[in-house]
Amino acid sequence: MQGNELSILKSIEKEMKSLPGHLGFYYKNLVTGFEYGVGEEEIYSAASVIKFPLFLHILAECHKGNMSLDDRIVTKESDKVPSCGALNMFTGDVEADIRTMCRLMICISDNTATNRLINHCKIPQIEEGFAGMGLEKTRIRRLLFDSVSSAQGIRNTISPKELGLLLERLYRGEFINEEISEYAIDVLLEQQIGHKLGGKLGDDVAIAHKTGEDSGLSNDVGIVYATQPFVVCFAGHKTNVYLWEDLIRRSAYDLYMVQENE
Repeated sequence: MQGNELSILKSIEKEMKSLPGHLGFYYKNLVTGFEYGVGEEEIYSAASVIKFPLFLHILAECHKGNMSLDDRIVTKESDKVPSCGALNMFTGDVEADIRTMCRLMICISDNTATNRLINHCKIPQIEEGFAGMGLEKTRIRRLLFDSVSSAQGIRNTISPKELGLLLERLYRGEFINEEISEYAIDVLLEQQIGHKLGGKLGDDVAIAHKTGEDSGLSNDVGIVYATQPFVVCFAGHKTNVYLWEDLIRRSAYDLYMVQENE
């Protein structure tokens, strides 16, 4: 299978080189261990993909007893920020447990829930947690929609291979323990923003993933459950989002189908 697999990966790399912007890609077959990457160890703007390692940090803190998924957080009107999510649809203050806030953050990419969780956990402690996960280039430095920090060039960042290896740990049940790894995957499987990795594969193929997008930026990182499951992480900014997302869709489909047709 590796010959056809490699042919598709080289085709992805060739097409990436024809697109504008800073683009990165990491792939790993979780059965054979075969890896392939393009700019996979470089640093990219995170957008909402930062919510994935934040979620794992929260699970780790709960395991340590520093907080509980049953703890409750109040969101006030002044806490609400634009774009994705459900909390903004509520009138007045909203109270929900951390479990719900995490599901909102991951499954529908709720930005307000994310900021409330960041404030609850505190950025210095999150950064320590990321380091403890082995993340060096994947960093959280500010809240979402923090225009002042953004204007100063402060950004949250990811590295495709770092997140790919973190996804592999979940797949193998090695993030803290098997139970927590499985819970994290179950939540990622409920991702409702599916037009990238899942855009051509459709709803019948299970994908545990987290997306991110902004102006000129589009990311998607996840596990695709093919006959031989694989990790695939795309990160791109300052690019043509339409063409980049089209490549993401076709790449996930082609990598899946090469296994199904063998």
